[in-house]
Amino acid sequence: MDISVRRITAGAFARFLRHAVPDAPQLPGAEKWRAVAGALTGIFVTGLLSQYWLGVSSAGSAYLIAPMGASAVLLFAVPASPLAQPWSIMGGNVLSALVGICAVKIFGDPVLSAAFGVAGAIGLMAACRCLHPPGGAVALTATLGGPDIFGAGFTFALFPVAANSALLLLTALAFNNATRHSYPHAAPAPHGKPAGQEPLAFTHEDIEAVLGDYGDFLDVSPEDVETLIRDVEARVHARAAASQKPAARPALKRAS
Repeated sequence: MDISVRRITAGAFARFLRHAVPDAPQLPGAEKWRAVAGALTGIFVTGLLSQYWLGVSSAGSAYLIAPMGASAVLLFAVPASPLAQPWSIMGGNVLSALVGICAVKIFGDPVLSAAFGVAGAIGLMAACRCLHPPGGAVALTATLGGPDIFGAGFTFALFPVAANSALLLLTALAFNNATRHSYPHAAPAPHGKPAGQEPLAFTHEDIEAVLGDYGDFLDVSPEDVETLIRDVEARVHARAAASQKPAARPALKRAS
């Protein structure tokens, strides 16, 4: 291979690696342990009550499904995410389960059922404004889950999917608010307005339009973006105002 081609290839690979790894830790230290404690509590409560509700102790019974682990990551690690809000959890998981069950009944073949189940779940969640990534795993579970799940038919969407989702959601409501995280998430008001300055001339609709034109889906709400912009603006103006203050004059000594 030519040396120049190898350099270009090496440079492209290096750029890929830089973009593949986040610039900073995704969770601060305290938040990391809060998320760990939340997931521990959420899955324990959901599994224990679901098992009690089902009235069995067999590990082979589908009283707790694996996609709840992914839902727990969203609910406790990033509870402000639009993908982690109550309708996303309940609607996304239950609708995805129904799509997966329908795919099995229509196609029969496990590979076709899995492919159409996951694709259909994404389409339906997007149409119903309840996009929730674990929903894809729920649809896949419905298509590949084995005899217990196939035998349950449409009941699978009610139990364990809806029951697990509701229990995990209720635990998240209690835990997140107890640990000072507003849930369901509402963007906080900006901390302050720039002193002596008018707010920037943009609207909420401008932010929605820019997010829509961005090209990639950003896991942030327009309200949070607006709050961040207002707070950055206030900080910049405060710093500018502080730098323009005249220096204090030294006191003159009176003649004795």
